[in-house]
Amino acid sequence: MTRPKIMTVYGTRPEAIKVAPLVKALAADDRFESLVVSTGQHREMLEQVNSMFGIVPDVDLAIMKPGQTLNGIVSRVIAALDEVLEREQPDAVVVHGDTSTAMASAIAAFNREIKVVHLEAGLRTDTLFSPFPEEANRRLISRVSSLNLAPTALSKRNLLAENADEATIVVTGNTVIDALIEASGWDTHFTDEKLEQLAHDDRRVILVTTHRRENLTAMSAIGRAMKRLAERYPDAAVVLPAHLNPKVRAAVLPEIDGVENVIVTEPLPYNEFTKLMARATIILTDSGGVQEEAPALGKPVLVMRENTERPEAVEAGTVRLVGLDEDRIVAEAARLLDDHEAYAAMANAVNPYGDGKAAARAVAAVSALTGEGARLADFAAGAMMPKPEYRGSNVDQ
Repeated sequence: MTRPKIMTVYGTRPEAIKVAPLVKALAADDRFESLVVSTGQHREMLEQVNSMFGIVPDVDLAIMKPGQTLNGIVSRVIAALDEVLEREQPDAVVVHGDTSTAMASAIAAFNREIKVVHLEAGLRTDTLFSPFPEEANRRLISRVSSLNLAPTALSKRNLLAENADEATIVVTGNTVIDALIEASGWDTHFTDEKLEQLAHDDRRVILVTTHRRENLTAMSAIGRAMKRLAERYPDAAVVLPAHLNPKVRAAVLPEIDGVENVIVTEPLPYNEFTKLMARATIILTDSGGVQEEAPALGKPVLVMRENTERPEAVEAGTVRLVGLDEDRIVAEAARLLDDHEAYAAMANAVNPYGDGKAAARAVAAVSALTGEGARLADFAAGAMMPKPEYRGSNVDQ
């Protein structure tokens, strides 16, 4: 008997991290033939994550070119993937999140009347250009999906508000928590000597990440805020894994040049970055995934954006939106560093994003879609996992 063929397509590091638990679960399930396709939208960082999770893509589309536009990415993904879809004839195509890879892959599959499964469906800011182009991408994917794997009950409500068929929605929890649990068991050491030293001393750590396209005009202010925090807390370490985008570096790095207790590194491999989050005291970020991962580690997160598609942690109290104003960023960070009660209130808040069983729920939902099995009960935020403990880390703050 022919097994349903499930094709998972991804191309960026965040996608790779979040699809890894599902890819591994599908490969281990004898009911399915699993086919993994990489678009190569992020090349070097993507290969690092694949290696860590032991995933070898069956097909590499290698679509990325230097200086490629969003339209260039989308058009190359659709054209290259279409040939694979014609050859392989999958029963369903899984895409993740809101990248150009995900949107283009979903459209390519839909145009061939192949069922689209959207992992991490239903996130919304309700502001079309923030984040850009992610908000538009995820809305477009939802319109063509046969199965929406929503990470939270709020994501499900967002889909229902857009008249999505409730029968197509399953609340799974977020697979990023599954990935984080696996990563916490790895024996990870920092390749950067300053970070390896930091892992074993008692300094407080202010971890900063910034990369969002819509924040480029404000990144000089983010750099100035980092400098002010470093000068205000000379016994702390401010750590910036610098994004590869030259525009990001040109805006941020001149503001912190020569500040002794600011540590600038190259982008960190996933295992090292998760260990650094575990070591951090507070985290300042404009990233989406960090908003989900850090609360699972008990780390307060200040989000340098005007809105977020992940309001669950804001409501739970472990994440706070601080916007892009330099003075406010400094003031909010200082409040957490100076006020033990304010820090404890955020550090001890419940993470609403998962319990480590999202991949199992997703596979069960795919089995129901293909007629091979039945769904599991939806994820409920009250069923939380224990905080991951990293091997060899100094995580007590």
